[in-house]
Amino acid sequence: MTLATYFAREQLRDGRPVQIRALRPDDEAGMLAAIDQTNAESLRRRFFVTKRKFSIEEKAFFLDVDFVNHVALVAAIDDGDRYSIVGGCRYIVTEPGKAEIAFVVIDTYQGQGIGTMLTRHLVSLARVAGLKELVAEVLHENKPMCSVLGKCGFRAGPSADPQVIHLTLALTSEGRERL
Repeated sequence: MTLATYFAREQLRDGRPVQIRALRPDDEAGMLAAIDQTNAESLRRRFFVTKRKFSIEEKAFFLDVDFVNHVALVAAIDDGDRYSIVGGCRYIVTEPGKAEIAFVVIDTYQGQGIGTMLTRHLVSLARVAGLKELVAEVLHENKPMCSVLGKCGFRAGPSADPQVIHLTLALTSEGRERL
């Protein structure tokens, strides 16, 4: 299996099944539908600015993942007639051995464990890829994301911006116990 064909099954806290899988080129409509179901505040916490629409270049960036330097996963729920994207995460290699991560979960599915699941899978893929460190920049007010990442072993470090918490996870054997 390659990272581009990654697929796993999980369960939400309420027992419903969820797929954690690699983002595919044909996921644009599903990704945009998920964004439409996410409130402006949640999107601001993810993008650090109020964001509702994406340019052609931004869409291409989010969908054009090579599964080497840019890895993206989605969480998808069975809606009866199709699977709908309810969350997503990615890492982008910023320098050799190091990548920055980002997440979004649509509002109606927050608190169901999706962020933790996505973190666990993304960290596992980063380890397989040989990365040594993951970093996240999280707005100070985004306590739920800080909590998820903290439970997964990320530690706060110095940040140049007082509005942002800089979190890191060393991908060593000692970090595996948390995940």
